[in-house]
Amino acid sequence: MAVDEQLLLVVGSDSMGDGEVDLGYKLMGAFLTQLVESGAVPAKAIFLNSGIYLTTEGSPVADQVQALERKGCAVFSCGTCLDYYGRTDKLLCGQVGNMRDTVRAMLDYEKLIRP
Repeated sequence: MAVDEQLLLVVGSDSMGDGEVDLGYKLMGAFLTQLVESGAVPAKAIFLNSGIYLTTEGSPVADQVQALERKGCAVFSCGTCLDYYGRTDKLLCGQVGNMRDTVRAMLDYEKLIRP
């Protein structure tokens, strides 16, 4: 399985879609599981806003995010978001990023997926 050097994953929420929150949590879990199993590993994943709950303590999908990282995906969580939600010291995987990194990545990568 190779890392797709042109693929960027941006996760802006801890759930997927609009509507019932519990369903959104299930969908996000299923999405990340399928992404890990698909073989299409993004070169970078950026988690922002409530998406940082997926990279911090208590995450129901920590295993999937850590699996992406083990397969070569660079995982970043928004530092401003971690601070806002009081989760700066609870990061489980990846590293802290900033908006400059996010904008640069969005401009540089050819393919962007947002669940």
